[in-house]
Amino acid sequence: MQGDNSGIYHLRVGDITVTALNDGMIEGSTEIIAGVSQAEAEAQLRSAFRRLPPRLTVNAFLLTIGGKHVLVDAGSGTAMGPEHGGMRRHLDALGIAPAAIGTILLTHAHIDHASGLIDDAGGAFFPNAELVVHEAETGFWLDAAKAAAAPEAMRDSFALAKRCLTPYGNRTRTVRDGTEALPGIVARHLPGHTPGHSGWLVSSGADSLLIWGDVVHLPGLQFARPEAGMVFDNDVEQARGSRRRAFEMAASERMRVAGMHLDFPGFGYVARSGSGYVFVPEVWSASA
Repeated sequence: MQGDNSGIYHLRVGDITVTALNDGMIEGSTEIIAGVSQAEAEAQLRSAFRRLPPRLTVNAFLLTIGGKHVLVDAGSGTAMGPEHGGMRRHLDALGIAPAAIGTILLTHAHIDHASGLIDDAGGAFFPNAELVVHEAETGFWLDAAKAAAAPEAMRDSFALAKRCLTPYGNRTRTVRDGTEALPGIVARHLPGHTPGHSGWLVSSGADSLLIWGDVVHLPGLQFARPEAGMVFDNDVEQARGSRRRAFEMAASERMRVAGMHLDFPGFGYVARSGSGYVFVPEVWSASA
């Protein structure tokens, strides 16, 4: 049962403590999958011992660097109901107040990643935080012409992104691929899911971790079938290319990764397997 999991897990990357914070779980459907048939998706999920309909884990990550706190994504806050928004409760349990967060590295501006940026009145939930995001993300969601021309199905997403990003206006810094957002943390542009969707490569000493955002939504399907995308990808083909590049980089470099929709706590490795890949979870450890 979900309630049996504390939703907090610590891991060390050199001198940095990375804490996985579970924000909740979304009840999904194979109808949201693009690029493979529903029957193929269900067969693959069954072969991976996954439940149907599938569930999507939602994670965020806290980086503690020299006593300073950095969030990677802000979860859903109160936007998705009382069974979501767990990240805030976990920060409370750790004794970390919103005012103690100095930087938020946003992977992209979808509801389960950005809604936690604001409080119920629409103000900044993290009053002292600088928001760091890829320039293509703000360039897309905050473009009035793009919002006006968007299909009906996307208009709520444009409105939500604007609502969540606007309170950080004068505390927002945009970056490009390869930019060092903070010492030891570099932006990795992985577009397709959204135009500015990005991962964050965290390095300390000889150790590193790629927090890759939404490269994967359904681990039981997309590692074996990287061509499988999501109907809510802004550009399914571009997202497919970014996913393959991320998988190949992680496999070639034996790089540890973390994902917002990988099974909690979301840390592990990628290995090649036949025409696809396989995810190898990080072995549990009792201490960071």
